[in-house]
Amino acid sequence: MEKILTLKEIADFISGEIIDADPEIKVVDIVRDNREVKEGFVFVALKGEKNDGHNYVYSAMENGAVCCIVNKGEKGINVPRIEVEDTFKALRDVAELYRGKFDIPVVAITGSVGKTSTKDMIYSVLAQEFNALKTQQNFNNEIGLPLTVFGLSKEHDIAVLEMGMNHKGEISRLSKIAKPETAIITNISCCHIENLGSMENIMRAKLEILESMVEGGAVILNGDDEMLWGLKGELPFETLYFGIENEKCDIIAKNIKKYSDGTDFTAEIDGTEYKFSISVAGIHHVYNALAGILTGYRYGMSIEKIRKGVEQFIPLGLRQKIIDKNGYTVIKDCYNASPTSMKSGLDVLSATRSDDKIQHRRVAILGDMLELGEFSPEAHRSVGRLVCEYGVDCLITIGENALLIAEEARQGGVKTISFKNNEEAKKEILLLLKTDDIILLKASHGMHLEEIADFITGENGEEE
Repeated sequence: MEKILTLKEIADFISGEIIDADPEIKVVDIVRDNREVKEGFVFVALKGEKNDGHNYVYSAMENGAVCCIVNKGEKGINVPRIEVEDTFKALRDVAELYRGKFDIPVVAITGSVGKTSTKDMIYSVLAQEFNALKTQQNFNNEIGLPLTVFGLSKEHDIAVLEMGMNHKGEISRLSKIAKPETAIITNISCCHIENLGSMENIMRAKLEILESMVEGGAVILNGDDEMLWGLKGELPFETLYFGIENEKCDIIAKNIKKYSDGTDFTAEIDGTEYKFSISVAGIHHVYNALAGILTGYRYGMSIEKIRKGVEQFIPLGLRQKIIDKNGYTVIKDCYNASPTSMKSGLDVLSATRSDDKIQHRRVAILGDMLELGEFSPEAHRSVGRLVCEYGVDCLITIGENALLIAEEARQGGVKTISFKNNEEAKKEILLLLKTDDIILLKASHGMHLEEIADFITGENGEEE
């Protein structure tokens, strides 16, 4: 964070009252974790369901905070502070104030599936030309995005920000902070439908990203998504489409060749066809690359630099990591799950090979998909049908809802075994696997299937 905000400027913008602090002090940084506080920082006390930041204001001051932002009426707090009605809103408001100090474009990404990998792909492309800031890990909510914005400095030319949501209105508040110049929506699927009620409501919530778009902004959409394609000609911004199946898109991936360690494809740009290579497997990464290509092209990048950015893309953390260990090839993809991302995972399983001379079994270990509400039964059954379509040799399911995946796959002739939970699975799963198996692990993060992946590979379970 640049040292450009005073306590007075912050207090005025967030309608707060400064108590026992020097209004002219310039702030070094703003954090919500007292353990991260250093000299000159401001600590924001957030009250969550399990933890109350107000309990740590004295610790923050001991660590060097110049003041704390606290809720009015909190008892026993006698430190230099700014009192506000709502510290969560104050955090967002300070981020909006700070963002306004930088006259740089923001590229914002949302969607039901693939936000983080698309963000990382776009960053990989833009970083070939610009000094870019990006959302770290999945800091894409109303706490994470403000903290990311505080990372802006005068050295940055552009920012790539991811926006997630569970409920209506959340992306609207994030867009107000970010003020995007380019907005990308990856797709619309049934993630969080339990909270939003319908696919139409999900799309409306994603479109909140446009509410604070700057004048002259552009929207980049997945043209293979029927709902997003239905927006063609309906939005008050320049709208560009990418796709594989929809030949009316502005950029289309053709001649796709899938390998165990990557994917090649061609795309036509301004009448010339160019070849692109991705260093990871999976058709979903082709969509990510297309979004990255369109974004880079919009910001005037050369094809050579765009191609280099696509080639250098590497997905992070639990979002699809391929591990060769203990005689297995394990595709660890345990961060989140929906029918769309399950299909992507099965696509990678289908393409992954380690040695053509060896007969590899394709094993899918799939768990419950959460937050699907009344759509959950059919969503799980649809994944069972995908298991059959992709020719999986053995299906292992974990969780109650995943029994429907197993039931549907079994009807299609796939060998299936089901467990109630991870602990039950650990007792038998190594007996079910064979040397040289290629294994996909995929479920919603709440199922913690990374525990099973680490059990199989013998890793220590630390996330990247």
